[in-house]
Amino acid sequence: MRSFINILFIAVLHFWAGSAFAQQTAVNSLKHQVSSDHSSLIFDLSAKFSHKVFQLDNPPRLVIDIRDARLNGKLDQPSANHPLFKKIRSAVRNDKDLRVVVDLKKNGIAKNLTIPANQSGGYQLMIDFFAKQDGLAAKPPVTLSVASHPLVSKRNASLNPVKRPSARSEALAVAHNKPVKKAPQRSKDVVIAIDAGHGGQDPGAKGPHGTHEKDVTFAIAKKLAALIDRKQGMRAVMVRQGDYYIDLKKRMKIARESKADLFVSIHADAYDNPSVKGASVFTLSNKGATTEMARWLANHENSADLVGGVSLVDKDDVLASVLLDLSMTATQEASQNAATKVLGSLKQVGHLHSRSVQKAGFLVLKSPDVPAILVETAFISNPDEESKLRSVAHQNKMARAIFNGIDSYFQQAAPAGTYIAEQGRQHVISRGETLSGIAQQYGISMQKIKTTNAMNGNQVRIGQVLSIPVDG
Repeated sequence: MRSFINILFIAVLHFWAGSAFAQQTAVNSLKHQVSSDHSSLIFDLSAKFSHKVFQLDNPPRLVIDIRDARLNGKLDQPSANHPLFKKIRSAVRNDKDLRVVVDLKKNGIAKNLTIPANQSGGYQLMIDFFAKQDGLAAKPPVTLSVASHPLVSKRNASLNPVKRPSARSEALAVAHNKPVKKAPQRSKDVVIAIDAGHGGQDPGAKGPHGTHEKDVTFAIAKKLAALIDRKQGMRAVMVRQGDYYIDLKKRMKIARESKADLFVSIHADAYDNPSVKGASVFTLSNKGATTEMARWLANHENSADLVGGVSLVDKDDVLASVLLDLSMTATQEASQNAATKVLGSLKQVGHLHSRSVQKAGFLVLKSPDVPAILVETAFISNPDEESKLRSVAHQNKMARAIFNGIDSYFQQAAPAGTYIAEQGRQHVISRGETLSGIAQQYGISMQKIKTTNAMNGNQVRIGQVLSIPVDG
């Protein structure tokens, strides 16, 4: 009898332990990513979790404690030439918590982000580690400029960097009443934020042969960014630089903080009918714009932001509403113009699903002061178009078509003070256009256009290229 009780007691203990184990959060994998100014650790976890991140010195270590969690498999080790990480190890704490220790090659600052559940119920923990430089305390990037944001790309800064006079030379010049010669400021680049749709645990649509939307959109986005960066006066900002998820509102936020002049979101469509095909271009619908304006006015956190370069923090409700309405109206008009150019360019590559720009309330299009378009490159649910989307050659064609549309748009609408605007603009005559209509479009006199282009009359012909002077 006693032996039976002992066996029963042991069985209950095993059952209890098994149940407790099953309820723990499983750490399924760890991925590494290296960017130009930081490195990332991305944990895939089975359920919602609680964690703490801190650092230890002598030697430098990054410690991640995850409560009530277990390691499900092995942790991937960094390569020997990894710029920041030496080795990763783990241990169990308090019989139930998981501690992961990253041996570092140098000290720095860690920023961590919890990414919410995906369709399978899993979560991600992303930790970005920024190393200290030049013997100074490490500083994470300030998310107010393109060059310092951890999730955006940086263009190669080989464009004749400006050398400023030192403080000492300025002081000596003042002492001798000599004017200080300052190097001329280089004209600004036009900034295009490129958003590769989906990412990470959000694969997007899936083709009949298993192609994920997130992969083809990222491939096209990288090729588009390369084309933009090769164009003098343009600079690309990749909203995501790898296979990880970014919240839709944060994508829009990155574009605004990057001071982008245009936001381009790249996707691949899907439908139940596999014969449906073709590309489409979307802008924000009027209903979506109205809803977003109401949200901005109601959200006090936005009042300190600059909208179209104007702060709303010191404006009464009526004036704030008028300013925001003007900004969003101008943004929608610019979005429509850019979308029209890109759609016309895509027509040269393949079939269009819709021959006119479409309207929708996509969240990533809802910036009050950054023109935004969404490009559905094809229907990944169509076997033939899925095959094209997988082709590097077709990806290059698609990226080139989108670039040509963007380039055409900025030739007509480059912001003042940018390199492209200062080089003058060009307009290619389309069917039905008149010289008076073109002059009105650019806010310039007909006589100015005629003088610039050595025209005697008012007649224009299809395909004719006009140089549009910067000032009127």
